[in-house]
Amino acid sequence: MSTETWAQRRREDRAAAAERARRDADAATERALHAEAVRAEIAERRRTEQATRDQVARTARAEQARRARTERRKRAAARRSAVGVWAAAHRVDLLIYPLAVVSAVMAVPAMAAYGVAVYGSWTGAVLPVLSELGMWAFALAVQSRRRTHPAAPLWALQAGVWAFAAVAAGLNLAHGLDGEHGGVSTGLVMGVVSVAGVIAHQLVTAGARPARRARTERAAERKLRAARRAALRAAVAQIDTDGDARLVHAPGVYRVERDGLGRPVLAPHTTPGLPVDDDGGDLAAEVSAWLAEQNPGLLSVPVPSADEPADGTGNQHDPADIGTEDDRPDGHGVATLDRPTGPTGGEHGRRRPRKVARPRARSMDALRAEFAAAVAAGEVDPSSAESIRTGLRCAPARARALRDEHRTDQS
Repeated sequence: MSTETWAQRRREDRAAAAERARRDADAATERALHAEAVRAEIAERRRTEQATRDQVARTARAEQARRARTERRKRAAARRSAVGVWAAAHRVDLLIYPLAVVSAVMAVPAMAAYGVAVYGSWTGAVLPVLSELGMWAFALAVQSRRRTHPAAPLWALQAGVWAFAAVAAGLNLAHGLDGEHGGVSTGLVMGVVSVAGVIAHQLVTAGARPARRARTERAAERKLRAARRAALRAAVAQIDTDGDARLVHAPGVYRVERDGLGRPVLAPHTTPGLPVDDDGGDLAAEVSAWLAEQNPGLLSVPVPSADEPADGTGNQHDPADIGTEDDRPDGHGVATLDRPTGPTGGEHGRRRPRKVARPRARSMDALRAEFAAAVAAGEVDPSSAESIRTGLRCAPARARALRDEHRTDQS
């Protein structure tokens, strides 16, 4: 290898080494710049996050303060509203109780001094407890009883109020009459001052009575009380095998009347439009229905329709109102058999009617059971009292009662 070639190669090696060094320096500088940029970005991101957290915290504190102010304003408004409602409800008390306070401020010290002078010791200082506090205790008891039990009697408490008010007025009057500066005018002033507050309280606050009920309500209550007394007087005692007794009442519709001594008594009454539940009164109508089934061709008078009201137009009557044969008008009542006419008269020529067994009256509960079974079987029309009467062979009044009960159950 020649000297020039070696030198040329060496120059090239040094140039390559310098180039590598320059590139390494550039790479190091670039890495340093990149690291600095990353650090700056991280710091900026941290500052942004901290600022965001600070802003959120400030917003939360501001919202909390705003809510606290709102709650305080609401509580203050509620207190003002409650005070306003209480003041509106106790407007009269706010006008009356200052009078009581002024009366007590003037009377209590005077009575305490008078008690010490009368008793000669400190025990007389409690005299206002008897003279002033006594009447106020009864006055507030009257007010409390009036509010909690409006219908309770108050005469005993009010008598206590006025009795202790008389005691207070008398003691203050005696105090005003005693002493070198005493006199009638002084005694009257001290007596009036002592009871002025409680008088105003009783007249305005505790003296208000509840509104009177309507006259019809009071009359109805009086009639109910009279009916209960009459029912209690008419009740009978039922004794069981153990000797225990209980009062038994006869249910029904009654009119409250007065006997010769003015005592209330119960008189049976029939009201049009009300169902009648009377087993004995409808027996004649059931006999008529039974005879109609046994001898349909021998009826002299047809039974009126059950749909027609009793005592309506014409001369029809409810079979329950018909009595014995002697009481029945001609052509009405229970159907009878026509007597056959013969060539000979007298008792031997008459044909004696055949005796028939009298059907037993059914109770209303039995009729209800039969009616329900007949309706279920489709044998009767529940909206027609005549269909019920003919189907069950019962009295028109009971047929109407069953029809009305069915209508009420359906509605």
